Amino acid sequence: MEKPRTNNSDMNRARYNRLKKILQQRRLFKLVCGAGNEDPEEVKRLAFVFTLAGSTMLDLSANADIVDAAAEGIRNAYEIAPLLGRDIKIKPYLNVSVGLKGDPHVRKAQINLNKCTKCGRCIPVCKQKAISDDFKVRKYRCIGCGYCEVICPKAAIQYINKRLDLNEILPLCIQRGVETLELHAAVDDDKAFLADWKIINNLIRGNFISLCIDRSLLSNKHLIDRIKMAYALTGERLIIQADGIPMSGSEKDDYNNTLQAVACADIVVKSKIPVKIVLSGGTNRKTGLLAKQCAVAAHGVAIGSFARKIVKEFISNDKFYDNRVLIKKAVSVADELIRVNLEAIGD
Repeated sequence: MEKPRTNNSDMNRARYNRLKKILQQRRLFKLVCGAGNEDPEEVKRLAFVFTLAGSTMLDLSANADIVDAAAEGIRNAYEIAPLLGRDIKIKPYLNVSVGLKGDPHVRKAQINLNKCTKCGRCIPVCKQKAISDDFKVRKYRCIGCGYCEVICPKAAIQYINKRLDLNEILPLCIQRGVETLELHAAVDDDKAFLADWKIINNLIRGNFISLCIDRSLLSNKHLIDRIKMAYALTGERLIIQADGIPMSGSEKDDYNNTLQAVACADIVVKSKIPVKIVLSGGTNRKTGLLAKQCAVAAHGVAIGSFARKIVKEFISNDKFYDNRVLIKKAVSVADELIRVNLEAIGD
């Protein structure tokens, strides 16, 4: 069992080399807790379960309290692992995600009560239970997925984008144990992208940083041009998170739902830019298998909506920590999700 990381340059270098090897072996599994998910108890429980199951990375909101919650979940996993007969082979890397204005990962929904007729259609479609019975959005639970907007017949759903001061919040997260950073950049503003990418690149000099990008607003050429810009600054430390349809993983556990993630990754592979590629956006149990069938050589898989969905019934139980049967069931389904994906893409 790997010992918790100490804060020194030798250990930091060892952690970088370890992550580099994991990527080379095509064995990265990232649990996406949600770039907008600021519910500390949910994040702590997700970190607890997926650490025990073998996740190699946890993706978090850029919020120091959320980083602390994930770290606590990891510590709790280490404490109970011997009692469950689990061997935690690697302490998960903590990754924080930020996004450009307009990227769906970092927006929050709000309901215009002047337009809202209180029909109630938005409440059951919200995967995060972020909408209260009086039609107010609990911002800390909203992840900006857009399901409420699609179902609303009166166009009462609006979005707010809170611009973070990256130079203020990210160093604080790094102090709390964050080792890698990610920028969600599914917008066509190259100037804004490059400004934020330079900040992230300068903050993390000794480890990988990730660019999450999709084709919703970018052409294939623009997508590749942006990756080239990032690679010119970052070099071998660059991970491209090839996003299919963001936050759609809870829809169906089939090949079609994950098709766009593999297709986006294929474009990056064929560009021959020597980056590490992680599949995301609509990812599920079939993602690694589809990539293998299509000969798309990814280095890892990031799963958010689907991963959270399959453990939700267990971790939402008030007695979760006191019920070892629930813990074992949650870890078992998480373990199976990780295993089937990494067996398919692994070297």
